[in-house]
Formats: sequence, C-alpha cells, structure tokens
Amino acid sequence: MEKSKKQIIKEASAKLFRKKGFNATSMQDIAAAVGIKAASLYNHIGSKQELLKELLFNIANAFTSGMNDIEASTLSNIEKLEALIDLHVDLTITYRDSIALITGEWVHLEEPDLKNYLKLRTQYEAQFLNILSACKKSKHIDKNTNIELALYSILSSLHWLYSWYNKNKGVSKIELAKQLKVTLLKGVII
Repeated sequence: MEKSKKQIIKEASAKLFRKKGFNATSMQDIAAAVGIKAASLYNHIGSKQELLKELLFNIANAFTSGMNDIEASTLSNIEKLEALIDLHVDLTITYRDSIALITGEWVHLEEPDLKNYLKLRTQYEAQFLNILSACKKSKHIDKNTNIELALYSILSSLHWLYSWYNKNKGVSKIELAKQLKVTLLKGVII
C-alpha cells in the first residue's frame, strides 16, 4: 500500500526533528526532504506544530495502548515488566525517528497539547510504577530497592534506546529485548 503524502511528510518531519531539533527545522527543510515547495506543505498539514503534536501523540497513544493491554493481561508481575521492555523495543524499532521526540522535543508543544501530553506521560509512569511495586511486593525485586528510582532508571535507558539502535540496526527485536531484560532486570555484575 502506498503511503499518503501526509504520512511521507510526517516521517520526514520526525527524522528532521530528531536530527536538527524542532526549533531548528524549518518548513523549507521539510518541503525539501519530501521534494515539494514549502507552500505546498499546507495542502497536507496545518503547521509545524501540528506535525509535532501528531508525532508525539501517536507515540504516546501507542505506549498507552500497549500499557493498558499489558496491565489487563493475565501475565505475572515479572512477565508484565518484561512485556513493557518488549513494548519499548518494538516501538523504538518501528518508530525510531518519532520515538526520539519523547526525550526532549515534547517541550515545544503548545497548550493545551502540552498539558494533555504530560497527563498521558504521567499516567504511563504511574502504571509502570504500579507494575514495579507489584514485582517488589511479590519478591521479584529486592526489598531495599527504591521503586521510583528503579522506574526512572529503566525508563531513561529505554527512552534513549533509539540512539543506540540507530548505530546498531542489525540487532533483531528479539535479541535486543533479551539483552535489555538481562541488563535492566538482572544487572551487569555476576
């Protein structure tokens, strides 16, 4: 199936936003990347801000949907935690340019989109924290572990995964998820 012009524009924008940043990317840059005149972009999109919003909310909604599926599943607590790592790996590989935007470009969202985006992110983090807490309660995580610190350590590693993966694209999803589960859940010291 052929991609729509709007989808091509969104993908080119995500790549440019990742490489140059939202503020440094012009409409002319986006137009040049897709081979059209800047004025023609407005036949497909309303603004650069609209592009950022759509890219960020597509990713946020994918994470929210995945989290809700995992939470509602009959998986054990530790299996849910492993499934969250799988979710991050899958979304990172599938949307490697868009995923980069969650590490910093979200700050360029305008209200009320910024507030709505932060609400989704806060909810996701709360759900992730609940799964970690359940793992601790079921003795899958050491009783002395600070769960909130564990949350942000894991999320930081997963959020920056796109940077590593862009240099190591030959690694399969399965191998990448396996290595992350070992590193993030079991540690590196033997």
